[in-house]
Amino acid sequence: MATLRVPDVVPSPVEDAEQLRKAFEGWGTNEGLIISILTHRNAAQRKLIQQAYAETYGEELLKSLDKELSSEFERAVLLWTLVPAERDAFLANEATKRFTSSNKVLLEIATTRSSHDLLLVKQAYHARFKKSLEEDVAYHTSGDLRKLLVPLLSTYRYEGDEISVPLAKKEAKILHEKISDKAYNDEELIRILSTRSKAQLNATFNHYNNEFGNAINKDLKADKDNEFLLLLRQTIKSLTVPEKYFEKVLRLAINKLGTDEGALTRVVTTRAEVDLHRIKQEYHRRNSVPLDQAIVKDTSGDYEKFLVELVGHGDA
Repeated sequence: MATLRVPDVVPSPVEDAEQLRKAFEGWGTNEGLIISILTHRNAAQRKLIQQAYAETYGEELLKSLDKELSSEFERAVLLWTLVPAERDAFLANEATKRFTSSNKVLLEIATTRSSHDLLLVKQAYHARFKKSLEEDVAYHTSGDLRKLLVPLLSTYRYEGDEISVPLAKKEAKILHEKISDKAYNDEELIRILSTRSKAQLNATFNHYNNEFGNAINKDLKADKDNEFLLLLRQTIKSLTVPEKYFEKVLRLAINKLGTDEGALTRVVTTRAEVDLHRIKQEYHRRNSVPLDQAIVKDTSGDYEKFLVELVGHGDA
């Protein structure tokens, strides 16, 4: 369930484009106007506004925003304005150019998007970067990480609810054997995680818990400093309980000494039209404070106003 609040009567894309142009002209930028328009338009509407703006003014809206805005506010607005597949393609490409922490971003895109959405991301990646997402990820990673990430990004999982109980029992046993032997990079373990449907994986992990007395992620905590184990735990969590995965990303982003704006912006802009409602409920339950209040306490200015408009107040 999404939290995005779109008005009942939406101005035409041409009217919105005119208002945005007005916000850029004159003395100083009217950030309030930009926020009031863009945070209340869905992806399809934002795409039409971009087209109307380019046709009317002969310049890309993203270029105008880039010229007029700055810092974290600029990044949040630019990411939000992009349609989801283009946004994910941009974030994935950026992640291939950075060091270890960005592996989490690639995993996030691979495991929390639907099969269809992941396919759209890969098509958008082709169009923008003239190569495939998989080849870039394979080139910029190595060893166990490559062994895990490339299949996760290459897969097209079944999205239905049908499951096989015998298969869940069989594969829970395989997973338990591999984890007991510390064969964390075994191809069977990676095959199961990278090809089975999310419903089937849920059944397998439930059976693992019932049969062997521990949640699978607890057994994967054997070596707390092992980066690959951390990524395996993230894979399992984000495939099966994405709202809990995203809640943790937000908790770490907001509660550190100094905010991790990159993570905060990414979660809010990528989930506002997907499951931010559930993530907010999970955040409130886990931290005893609504997400919008945590954001207000930790951020400021136009960046704060923009995020709070997207997040909405309380758990609503």
